[in-house]
Amino acid sequence: MRMRRHERGAALLTAMVIVTLVATLAAAMVWQQWRAVQAETIERSRIQSAWILSGALDWARLILREDTRAGGPDHLGEPWAVPLAEARLSSFLAVDKNNTDDAPEAFLSGTITDAQARYNLRNLFQEQEAKVIPGELAILKRLCEAAGVADDVANRLATALAAADLGQGDAALMPQSIAQLGWLGFDDDTRKRLAPFVVLLPTRTPVNLNTASIEVIAATVDGLQRGDAEQLVQVRQRTPFRSLAQAQALLPNGITLQPNQVSTTTRYFDVRGRLRLGDRVLVEHSLLERRGANVIAVQRERVNLTEPQP
Repeated sequence: MRMRRHERGAALLTAMVIVTLVATLAAAMVWQQWRAVQAETIERSRIQSAWILSGALDWARLILREDTRAGGPDHLGEPWAVPLAEARLSSFLAVDKNNTDDAPEAFLSGTITDAQARYNLRNLFQEQEAKVIPGELAILKRLCEAAGVADDVANRLATALAAADLGQGDAALMPQSIAQLGWLGFDDDTRKRLAPFVVLLPTRTPVNLNTASIEVIAATVDGLQRGDAEQLVQVRQRTPFRSLAQAQALLPNGITLQPNQVSTTTRYFDVRGRLRLGDRVLVEHSLLERRGANVIAVQRERVNLTEPQP
C-alpha cells in the first residue's frame, strides 16, 4: 500500500514537473514570437518611413527643377517657398487596399527654404588657404552683433574654420552645418543665436537679396544702413529684383552691390521633411544643389525624435 502511495506521489510530481516545463517552453515560444512580430513591425515602419521621406525629397527636387525651367530670379513668391502643410497619408501605406484598418496613422509636412538667404561662412576664407578675408570677416562681425553673441566669436570662428578646411586645429573634420560648429568648441547658445543669420555650404555663395532678412542684407552690403535694407525688403515684396541693377538703383550714392556677395538667384536650398507615423516622429534635413537643369541632394540627415520600444 505504501509503495503504491509513493508511486502515485512520484507520478504526480513528475506530471507537475512536465506541466511546468511545457508551460515554460510555451511561454518562451510565445515571447520569442511576440518579439519577432515587434521587430518585423519596427522594420516595416522604418522602411515605410524611408520610402515616404524619399518621396518628399523627390517632390522637392521636382518643384525646384520646374522652377529652373521657368527661369528668372528666385524669390519668396514662387511655388517652392510655399510650405507643405501636414497631410494625412495613412491610406497610401496599406499593402492591401482592401485592408487599411491596421495601417498606422501617418502625417507628412515639409518646407523648402533658400539656403542662400543666410551668410555663407565658407566665404570667410579661400579654399585650401588658412587666410581669413578681412572684408568677409567684417560681415560676420556685423552679424554677430545682430545675433547678440560675444565680440570675439567672429575672429575665433573664422580662424577655426580656415584651419579646419586644411585639416589643422582642433577639428579633425571640416564642419558641414551650423550644428556641427560644436566640433570647433562653440556652445549651443552661440550656435542657436547665429543659426538664423549664417549657413555653411559646400562652396562660396552670394546672399540672395530676394530672400535674405533685413539683418543679413544690412550686414552683407558694406556701408548699408538698416533703413536702406528695410526699403529693399519692402520693394521686393511687391516686385522681386530681377537683377542687381534694380536693387542698386534704390541705394544711396557710394554703396555698390558686389556680385560675389549678393545676387537675385539661388543655387542651394534646404529641404526639411517631418513624418509622424504612429507614435514615431522622424525629421529629415537635406541640402539640394541646382546644377544646370539637375537638382542633386548633396547632404541628407535623418533624426528619429521618438524611438519605438521593441
